[in-house]
Amino acid sequence: MDDTPDALSVSEVNRRARRTLEQGVGELWVEGELSGVSRPTSGHLYFTLKDDQAQLRCALFRTRARFVAAPMRDGDRVRVRGRLSIFEPRGDYQLIAEAVQAAGVGDLLAAFEALKARLAAEGVFANARPLPHPPRHLLVLTSPTGAAIRDVLAVLAARWPLARVTLIPVPVQGREAAPAMISALGLLNRQAALDPARDAILITRGGGSLEDLWAFNDEHLARALFHSRLPVMSAVGHEVDVTLADFAADARAPTPSAAAEQLVPDQRALAQRLATLETRLANAVRSRQEREGQRLDHLQARLRHPGEVLARRRDTLALLQARLHRALAACLEGERRRQRHLATRLSAQAPARRLAESRERLSRSAARLHAAMPRSLAAQRQRLAALARELQAVSPLAVLGRGYAILEDERGQVVRRAGDTAPGQTLTARLGEGRLELEVRKQGACDNLPRPESPSA
Repeated sequence: MDDTPDALSVSEVNRRARRTLEQGVGELWVEGELSGVSRPTSGHLYFTLKDDQAQLRCALFRTRARFVAAPMRDGDRVRVRGRLSIFEPRGDYQLIAEAVQAAGVGDLLAAFEALKARLAAEGVFANARPLPHPPRHLLVLTSPTGAAIRDVLAVLAARWPLARVTLIPVPVQGREAAPAMISALGLLNRQAALDPARDAILITRGGGSLEDLWAFNDEHLARALFHSRLPVMSAVGHEVDVTLADFAADARAPTPSAAAEQLVPDQRALAQRLATLETRLANAVRSRQEREGQRLDHLQARLRHPGEVLARRRDTLALLQARLHRALAACLEGERRRQRHLATRLSAQAPARRLAESRERLSRSAARLHAAMPRSLAAQRQRLAALARELQAVSPLAVLGRGYAILEDERGQVVRRAGDTAPGQTLTARLGEGRLELEVRKQGACDNLPRPESPSA
């Protein structure tokens, strides 16, 4: 035992290994696919670079992380420049990154997108059946030791303690996960025919890297979800994680807790709503009672005893009877007055009386006519004589009777000047009695002769 060399401490071994790596390998470029990208509040970035055969942990400290332009998402293919080292407290072999460059889409992400496009074209993502709310018997497919089932049960207990839940334990990571979940889905759908109360399935797990969640991107699992007779809700990973199971299921929740919140109502909200409805119902009942009470009081006030009603109706009938008698008496008296008036008018219009009055008017008119005729004839004779005297006074014939004559030419026009005649012209002289045919021999002046009394001379 005394010849045993001194043993090194664990920290010393890790320190020597770190120095050997840093001095022996130095700085290098490594290309691979990003996985498990973590961004703690310190500002450092921790991730894993991998290919189809191996993986390498990496750390990118805050002073360098701010200069990285690449988005640093799981599945991206990048090239990282750095130096190999060991994190002594845990003995973790890692690459201390200095720079990161994008190198294209990762193989896993490319395979995911290709499979997603093919399944979408086949209609595998067309499920949209509504899930019962709340389900009578919820079947949960998940790991019995994971955080997902604890979160789901905690939310269900807080929101809806009446929920009936059955855990179907299945692996949720690794190669056995997808076949186990497919087998469980088939068994649950066959048992649903025997137990109709089983009416919803929740398939869930907590967060993880793209590789950890890859079982939920299995093509056969997506088809099993599509063909499930029971409606399925998928809640895989965190809010940023999306798997093919989410697309194939009837509904998706971002986290297991959110899935439980969507599946069942909140008993506190229901209790509050029930209390509100109870208050509204009580107020409505009280208001209805008050209205009906007022209506009853009004009807009671309107209600009368039959004897009182009959007495009032008898009084009304007597009043109407008296009004009828008065109306009949007034009507009869009016008719009698009208009859007497018509009789008086009829006697005044009797034919014998009218004939006597007409004969008397005719006699008076005849007497006035006989008396007026002589007077009218005498007056007309006097007026005619006066008009004859006036006519005789202005008549041209009276002038001709005093020796004057009127000369007319062949056309019957009166000749007024000697210049209007010509020698040899025949004229007619109209005398007071008769006519003379004259011939013009010679024209001469006659201005010194006296003018006749009549314009026709």
